[in-house]
Amino acid sequence: MAGMADPVTIAIASAVAGKAAESLSDQAKQAVAAISRRIREKFRGRPAEIATLDAASGDHAKIPELANLLDATGAADPEFAREIRALWAQVSLTAADEGTVNVFRGKADKVIQMRDVHGDLTIN
Repeated sequence: MAGMADPVTIAIASAVAGKAAESLSDQAKQAVAAISRRIREKFRGRPAEIATLDAASGDHAKIPELANLLDATGAADPEFAREIRALWAQVSLTAADEGTVNVFRGKADKVIQMRDVHGDLTIN
């Protein structure tokens, strides 16, 4: 699949792969679980797509592949794209109210993402 998925789709793929779920509230986790269920329903009977979904859960380097697959699936089925984006809006709204969702894309030796640091902070 050529091209790069848009940032929203990458964030959805990251959350579905479990890479952002630790920092989410219970309500946001429920929305991510609903997105995951909807994606699995859509991919039912399509072993290659299920394999891509499962691979992203085990290997964060596969998240862009999952995001591209979600983009392609959404382009072929706009209603599916609307559904998962509507569910993602629930995650985003909840995160805005209750926490932070960090999504890192790219290559780096070290990545630090944080919120609400109180007091001193030294990074060496």
